[in-house]
Amino acid sequence: MKNLKCIAIDDEPLAVKLIETFVAQTPFLYLAATSDNALDGMKLIKEHNPDLVFLDINMPQFTGMEMAHWLQQANTAGIKIIFTTAYNHFAIEGYKVNAIDYLLKPFGYDEFLRAASKALRLSQQETTTPEVNQEQDALFIKVEYQWIKVHFDDILYIEGLKDYVKFHLRSQDRAVLSLTSLKALEERLPSTQFLRIHRSFIVALKKIDSITKSSIIIGNKEITIGEQYREAFKVIIAKWIL
Repeated sequence: MKNLKCIAIDDEPLAVKLIETFVAQTPFLYLAATSDNALDGMKLIKEHNPDLVFLDINMPQFTGMEMAHWLQQANTAGIKIIFTTAYNHFAIEGYKVNAIDYLLKPFGYDEFLRAASKALRLSQQETTTPEVNQEQDALFIKVEYQWIKVHFDDILYIEGLKDYVKFHLRSQDRAVLSLTSLKALEERLPSTQFLRIHRSFIVALKKIDSITKSSIIIGNKEITIGEQYREAFKVIIAKWIL
């Protein structure tokens, strides 16, 4: 079983102590650090790169919700967030920033374990995608409760959505949603056939219909080439241009 490295950020000492106690009772959790404010918490996240953050919403100077937005912008999609707060009206806003769960204070160990187990389950699903090598012509992706075979030649492009990705396929009118990450797919898809051109997109090179100065077009979809990916794209595409 994979152990999840976690950090607790809460300005209430008793709340931090409770999380420390609950983490110690949970075999698959490891508490790397704690903080009583979001600004120091961000430094700890950069230092420890945790799998999971228990994050209070109501903190002075910089709120947990603001910190969650920072995590989104910092391209840290792999970090799971469980909000802890005394106010239930934050629940909807919490899901907008892709928090995986929401613990309403005062919460007991049963509620804590349920939320932590959800984080473990999501993490395991992300790391158990079958590996793909350059000789294979397909991969299996997790779709709901089964593994679906997808042939490389059927893929037009893949779109990242935080904990999920959308496979846009030639044979399907609707995209296929799978619980994995672009980073995991980028490591497994054949580099001769697929290229990441944006933080949110991997494209099938053979399916590119046209190229502009800053984007590619596949069918009726135009995808911007991210600045950090442009040099790699130029190297690949230079082989095609006369």
